[in-house]
Amino acid sequence: MSDAADVIVVGAGVAGLKAAQELVAKGRSVIVLEGKDRVGGRVKHAELAGRPIDIGGQWVGAGHSVLLGEAGRMGIETYPQYESGRTIMEMFGRRSEFTGAVPRLPPLALIELLFMQKRWEREMRTLPADAPWSAPRALEWDGQTLESWIAKNLRTRAAREFARLVPRGAWAAEASQVSYLWFLDALRGGTGLDYLMGVKGGALDAKFKGGMHQIPRRMAKELGERVVLNAAVRRIAQDANGVRVTTDTGEYTARFAIVAGPPGPVARIDFEPHLPATRDLLHQRMPMGAIIKVVVAYREAFWRTKGFSGQVATDDDVLGLVLDDWLEGTAPMLLCFIEGRHAVEMSAASRETRKEKVLASLIRFFGPEAADAIGYEDNDWQVEPHTHGYVGHMPPGTMTRMGQAMREPCGRIHWAGSETEPQWAGYIEGGLRSGIRAANEVIARDNQ
Repeated sequence: MSDAADVIVVGAGVAGLKAAQELVAKGRSVIVLEGKDRVGGRVKHAELAGRPIDIGGQWVGAGHSVLLGEAGRMGIETYPQYESGRTIMEMFGRRSEFTGAVPRLPPLALIELLFMQKRWEREMRTLPADAPWSAPRALEWDGQTLESWIAKNLRTRAAREFARLVPRGAWAAEASQVSYLWFLDALRGGTGLDYLMGVKGGALDAKFKGGMHQIPRRMAKELGERVVLNAAVRRIAQDANGVRVTTDTGEYTARFAIVAGPPGPVARIDFEPHLPATRDLLHQRMPMGAIIKVVVAYREAFWRTKGFSGQVATDDDVLGLVLDDWLEGTAPMLLCFIEGRHAVEMSAASRETRKEKVLASLIRFFGPEAADAIGYEDNDWQVEPHTHGYVGHMPPGTMTRMGQAMREPCGRIHWAGSETEPQWAGYIEGGLRSGIRAANEVIARDNQ
């Protein structure tokens, strides 16, 4: 394998792999440098109860055309996310059960939530997709957190708490951590609240038979020796002629580089010369959502027998979200998510302690049968090397001051990664699209 190429891609997640595919298809030589001993980035494979599972990104949303096209090309089929039966919600220590999309909340809270959703979606439509920081009220909205907006605009206790569940479930971040402008833009990029929280026709529409992890693994296999693992990038130097990338295993040179990763983890790379202030500050001010994904296997889908969908949403339990994952012919499983502050706390606990707390919650939700697990697996994304979390988010004051640096090349360095995309940011679909965009940027410059 040569240590020189037309383009070096940093990161073998779906964004970096897609960028490499596009470049190779246009006749460019490529080296993909990955710090881990595996490909996939925020998509990760494990085995549980004799079945391959995803302990990272898993769902394909309705309208995720690039992802579905990639899977279709590989012959990978989808199956729908199960949602039949009663959903459990716990708020303020009280349990309620409901079917359909409307939670069982006090009538005044439901009315307030309806008006809240209409307002959010009206305001998100005022944001230019490519420049949300230029919206008429951008400075006002970026000067407050979603939490401060909730406190000012929602009167009922239940509506306030339900609104706080949205960023926790979608980005593993608390409402007090995210800018209201960034939140509106994230809603816009995912077509609205119904899509974000929806199953059929929404963000949780389907999963892949055999697992999401198959897709990046097959992409990497197609790229062959162009993908170099265990090559953590420590330094990227550039001049008028090209880039020199220093890794744990050696140095590589190219005319251009595409850095495909979340801004926060990318901050650990040393750039020479120093990046422009807006880009450097962006790296410092886009933390990752805190999440631990848990998969629990059983002999039978007892929750379905009891009439439950397997879906749970809570406001203050160790588990913030639970969903069913049973593909006929395999062991039934429950997907569980420890989010936000609970994820930070449980990160310091042992795996056995996490398991005990997870099973205790599942017993409370679904009954004593939940104690009879035949398999348990979890992945703490906060300590995952070169990833360090879930999805990058922006606190107040970040988008209006540094948002324009998200996709702007820095000399010979271009940027990819799900967070960079105006549409489907934070989704695997966004990562794939970002790889295509970054590759096209480099090809356009290389043709000049």
